[in-house]
Order: sequence, then C-alpha cells, then structure tokens
Amino acid sequence: MNLPNKLTLLRICMIPFFVIFAKLPGYGMQIVAVIIYVLACLTDMLDGKIARSQNLITNFGKFMDPIADKLLVMSAMIVLTAQGRMPDWVCILMLAREFLVSGFRLVAVENGRVIAAGPLGKLKTVFQMAATIALMLFVPISGEPPLGPVPALIANILMYIAMALTVISGADYILRNKDCISDM
Repeated sequence: MNLPNKLTLLRICMIPFFVIFAKLPGYGMQIVAVIIYVLACLTDMLDGKIARSQNLITNFGKFMDPIADKLLVMSAMIVLTAQGRMPDWVCILMLAREFLVSGFRLVAVENGRVIAAGPLGKLKTVFQMAATIALMLFVPISGEPPLGPVPALIANILMYIAMALTVISGADYILRNKDCISDM
C-alpha cells in the first residue's frame, strides 16, 4: 500500500463527507462541500503524479484510481441532479458510460488484462470535475436566487463539454481495447 494508493483510498473516504455537507442547508455548508470535493479532486492529480514520478504504478492503482474518480464525480452529479442543478438526462448518460466502461474493465480483468485510463478518459475526468465544481458554485439550488447568468452559463458549457467528452472517451476506450473481449 504505497502513497498513491493511500491517496486513492482517501478520495473514496472523502465522498460521504462531501455528500453530507452538500445536502445540508445553507450556502456555508455548500462551500464546505465544495472544499471537500476540490481536495478530493486534487488527490486524483497528486496520486498520479507521485505514482509516475516515483515509479509506484501498481495494478491496484490502475484498477482503483478510475473507480475512485467515478465514485467521486458520480456522487457529485447525483447530488447536483437531486438539487435541480444538473439535468437528469445528462447525469444518466454519464452514469451509463461509466457503468459500460467499468463492466468492460471487469471483463478485461477476467481475461488477465488491467487497462489504465487513456488520455481522453483523463481529459473527460478533468472536465467532469471542473463542471461539477462550477455547477456547485454558480448554479443555485432550485428555489434559490440566481447568482447571475454568466457564471451559470459557464458552468453549463463546462457540463456539456464534459458530457461530450464522456461519450467520445467511452467510445474510444471500447474501440481501443475491443481485442480484450473475444466475443466482440
């Protein structure tokens, strides 16, 4: 259990605290939730940098890091959808991609292959994290007064870019690795 893997597990452990604070009333609680979420997002960047720079890449990390990312981002999207800050269909589309790729990864593991995230998948995660942070900061919870049209517009543009990257990276992931499933 090296440092990058510990950071991955820490990210998973931060999720319940983020969700609890995100569901509490009041702008102050929303800010605490955003801080926890941003710190969790930063552990993703940090664990990867440490793993690569110190040659600490493990199969555990290749497998768990993307799962931790998915759990974190999908938790945020579900909270945002429940709060009326993200359209449900966008959340469902992104969840569907994550389940599809995770299932694909499990089949690959059964065939003795651990597939690390590719560049498009990493870019997708960055945009999903940026979009969820922007939505939390700039799109009010249903029934609250708006913060202004420009911040909300930027948050929504980031969300749609993240959605497009989600679909594109999912298709790319499956096409690049279809050889690991013999029945395809």
